[in-house]
Amino acid sequence: MSDLGGIRVAVLGGDQRELILVSALIERGAEVTVAGYPPLPQIARARRVEGVVEAVRDADAVIAPMSNTDERGEIRARLDPSARLVLDEAAFRAMGPGKTLYIGVAKPMIARLATRFKVRLVQTAELDELAILNSIPTAEGAIQRAMQELPVTLHGSPVVVVGFGRCGMTLARMLAGIGARVRVVARGAAQRARAYEMGLSAEPVERLKQAVGDARAVFNTAPALLLTREVLAAMRKDAVVIDIAQAPGGTDFAAADELGIKAFLDLGLPGKVAPETAGEILARVIPGLILDDLMRARM
Repeated sequence: MSDLGGIRVAVLGGDQRELILVSALIERGAEVTVAGYPPLPQIARARRVEGVVEAVRDADAVIAPMSNTDERGEIRARLDPSARLVLDEAAFRAMGPGKTLYIGVAKPMIARLATRFKVRLVQTAELDELAILNSIPTAEGAIQRAMQELPVTLHGSPVVVVGFGRCGMTLARMLAGIGARVRVVARGAAQRARAYEMGLSAEPVERLKQAVGDARAVFNTAPALLLTREVLAAMRKDAVVIDIAQAPGGTDFAAADELGIKAFLDLGLPGKVAPETAGEILARVIPGLILDDLMRARM
């Protein structure tokens, strides 16, 4: 398969997921330049460079990690720990107008620079296809954490899933599948109706405090501070909170610590619990996105 023949792609940093993606891009004919990688057999046919500017200068598309950057634009995920990769003004200037940057979630600084330098920004974590597929390893990782922390089985235990979007729905379905007594707390009436259709009990957000009262585990998927001190105080002290929402999560972690409730912010679970599967998901989705975007730009 060589549908990406002649297309130049820069891959900046990443972990095992992006390593699988690089291999897939090469197999599909792309001319790949990588920064932040040591010499590895999987990417022997890629061009290796040290810096971001050199990597992106002639690229048709630029890929930054699913794990994003810090607030200053530095890419922390890199297989070569000695490399320093920063998406700064020089990097965006080197990309040039009309190029596309694919990144998990863009920090405000990245979004501002993309607008300033007319670089098209695609936040891959927000794409339905990628997010739904990634919800599978995310849900498995969250359930794994709960199993490790609880002294009881999830089977037969009351649990609460806060939020019923792409991750929340997959998580609730998996929990129900292993016999947990699942209660969904969601803001939207349509979401609650879907939970009811799936055989789950459902409550509005206004009843979150009452919903968590007997839960052995609370899984938060909503990117808003919903698990406040007041809500946490209503929980069992031997319950566990697993928060998989986008940083900083939706839990008052300081209050949880003071109340003696174990609470975990588990981010990037696909890359941690199933990096090979997560990499295959990227390899399945990203090359097609690049091809579609370039074809659209040339029309």
